[in-house]
Amino acid sequence: MKFVLIFGPQAVGKMTVGHELEKITGLKLFHNHMTIDLVNPFFDYGTKEGKSLVGLFREELFKAMAKSDQYGMIFTYVWAFDLQEDWDYVEKVCDLFESEGGTVYFVELEANLDERLVRNRSANRLKHKPSKRNLEWSDKDLVETMDKYRLNSYEGEIQRANYIRINNTDLTAAEVANHVRDHFDL
Repeated sequence: MKFVLIFGPQAVGKMTVGHELEKITGLKLFHNHMTIDLVNPFFDYGTKEGKSLVGLFREELFKAMAKSDQYGMIFTYVWAFDLQEDWDYVEKVCDLFESEGGTVYFVELEANLDERLVRNRSANRLKHKPSKRNLEWSDKDLVETMDKYRLNSYEGEIQRANYIRINNTDLTAAEVANHVRDHFDL
């Protein structure tokens, strides 16, 4: 079982790269908004109930996949490096897969703010993420979250053998996916 964690700030291209990586590897994409937008009509993700339900759905899917004979999965995540609870969550998810003999791969994406604001309004993003369709709110949230949290790691902070960092400001999602596939031999 292969578990590819694609992380970085909002609108950096995690889901789009995940779609491209899914096409060329056979890994299944589970982007973070699949659960957020499932729960959102009932409980906002910012509420205790919303976070709890999103967490439960993700954990159960991770457990089932880790124990399965599937080739693997891709998961996208906005990781706040200055929050210990995010470090703990990533470790917990990785442990689920590694405890079942899986291999974990870390893919960190970064792009400049201007490019991320353009991507925040892309048709593909809005198609797959209903909660991002309020563009005024979404743009504001993207900027405010960047000011509030550190959404990319420091040099040398990630201490995993299977780790790659890519600045994809000027790269297509297909180029990034091909690079990830080749780098990790997926």
